[in-house]
Amino acid sequence: MDIFEIVVNVLLLVAAVFLVIVVLAQDSKNSGLGSAFGSETTAINSRSKKASRERQLQKLTVIFAIIVAVLAVVMLLIPAFEKWMKPAENASSMLSVISTIL
Repeated sequence: MDIFEIVVNVLLLVAAVFLVIVVLAQDSKNSGLGSAFGSETTAINSRSKKASRERQLQKLTVIFAIIVAVLAVVMLLIPAFEKWMKPAENASSMLSVISTIL
Protein backbone atom coordinates (compact mmCIF):
# COMPACT_ATOMS: atom_id res chain seq x y z
CA MET A 1 0.00 0.00 0.00
CA ASP A 2 2.97 2.31 0.12
CA ILE A 3 2.76 3.04 -3.61
CA PHE A 4 -0.97 3.70 -3.29
CA GLU A 5 -0.35 6.15 -0.44
CA ILE A 6 2.31 7.97 -2.44
CA VAL A 7 0.04 8.24 -5.50
CA VAL A 8 -2.87 9.56 -3.41
CA ASN A 9 -0.58 12.02 -1.63
CA VAL A 10 0.77 13.35 -4.92
CA LEU A 11 -2.72 13.65 -6.39
CA LEU A 12 -3.91 15.45 -3.25
CA LEU A 13 -0.99 17.86 -3.43
CA VAL A 14 -1.55 18.59 -7.13
CA ALA A 15 -5.31 19.08 -6.65
CA ALA A 16 -4.71 21.40 -3.69
CA VAL A 17 -2.22 23.49 -5.68
CA PHE A 18 -4.67 23.75 -8.59
CA LEU A 19 -7.44 24.71 -6.15
CA VAL A 20 -5.32 27.53 -4.74
CA ILE A 21 -4.42 28.74 -8.25
CA VAL A 22 -8.06 28.71 -9.40
CA VAL A 23 -9.24 30.56 -6.30
CA LEU A 24 -6.52 33.19 -6.67
CA ALA A 25 -7.31 33.62 -10.38
CA GLN A 26 -10.87 34.71 -9.60
CA ASP A 27 -11.72 38.38 -9.34
CA SER A 28 -12.40 39.58 -5.83
CA LYS A 29 -15.90 40.69 -5.04
CA ASN A 30 -15.31 43.56 -2.62
CA SER A 31 -18.89 44.76 -2.53
CA GLY A 32 -19.36 43.41 1.00
CA LEU A 33 -22.75 42.46 2.39
CA GLY A 34 -24.54 44.73 -0.05
CA SER A 35 -24.24 42.19 -2.82
CA ALA A 36 -25.86 39.55 -0.63
CA PHE A 37 -29.05 41.61 -0.44
CA GLY A 38 -29.16 42.59 -4.10
CA SER A 39 -28.20 46.23 -3.79
CA GLU A 40 -25.95 46.05 -6.82
CA THR A 41 -27.17 48.48 -9.48
CA THR A 42 -26.42 46.96 -12.85
CA ALA A 43 -28.97 47.60 -15.56
CA ILE A 44 -28.17 44.71 -17.85
CA ASN A 45 -26.22 41.62 -16.88
CA SER A 46 -24.30 41.09 -20.11
CA ARG A 47 -22.56 37.87 -20.93
CA SER A 48 -19.07 38.95 -21.64
CA LYS A 49 -15.90 36.94 -21.82
CA LYS A 50 -15.06 38.02 -18.30
CA ALA A 51 -18.36 36.72 -16.91
CA SER A 52 -17.92 33.46 -18.77
CA ARG A 53 -14.38 33.13 -17.43
CA GLU A 54 -15.63 33.73 -13.89
CA ARG A 55 -18.28 31.01 -14.25
CA GLN A 56 -15.65 28.58 -15.50
CA LEU A 57 -13.36 29.44 -12.60
CA GLN A 58 -16.20 28.94 -10.13
CA LYS A 59 -16.99 25.51 -11.62
CA LEU A 60 -13.31 24.56 -11.48
CA THR A 61 -13.20 25.68 -7.85
CA VAL A 62 -16.06 23.36 -6.97
CA ILE A 63 -14.55 20.47 -8.92
CA PHE A 64 -11.11 20.82 -7.33
CA ALA A 65 -12.65 21.24 -3.86
CA ILE A 66 -14.59 17.98 -4.31
CA ILE A 67 -11.44 16.22 -5.55
CA VAL A 68 -9.45 17.45 -2.54
CA ALA A 69 -12.21 16.34 -0.15
CA VAL A 70 -12.49 12.86 -1.70
CA LEU A 71 -8.72 12.35 -1.69
CA ALA A 72 -8.53 13.49 1.94
CA VAL A 73 -11.17 10.92 2.91
CA VAL A 74 -9.26 8.24 0.97
CA MET A 75 -6.10 9.17 2.87
CA LEU A 76 -7.99 8.76 6.15
CA LEU A 77 -9.28 5.33 5.15
CA ILE A 78 -5.95 3.88 3.95
CA PRO A 79 -4.95 2.51 7.40
CA ALA A 80 -8.31 0.76 7.71
CA PHE A 81 -7.87 -0.79 4.26
CA GLU A 82 -4.36 -1.95 5.20
CA LYS A 83 -5.73 -3.74 8.26
CA TRP A 84 -8.56 -5.21 6.20
CA MET A 85 -6.25 -6.51 3.47
CA LYS A 86 -3.97 -8.39 5.88
CA PRO A 87 -4.82 -12.07 6.12
CA ALA A 88 -6.89 -12.78 9.19
CA GLU A 89 -5.66 -15.46 11.58
CA ASN A 90 -9.12 -16.17 12.91
CA ALA A 91 -12.64 -14.85 12.74
CA SER A 92 -12.33 -12.66 15.84
CA SER A 93 -9.53 -10.63 14.25
CA MET A 94 -11.70 -10.10 11.17
CA LEU A 95 -14.51 -8.83 13.38
CA SER A 96 -12.13 -6.39 15.05
CA VAL A 97 -11.04 -5.09 11.62
CA ILE A 98 -14.65 -4.59 10.60
CA SER A 99 -15.40 -2.77 13.86
CA THR A 100 -12.46 -0.42 13.27
CA ILE A 101 -13.76 0.42 9.81
CA LEU A 102 -17.25 1.16 11.11
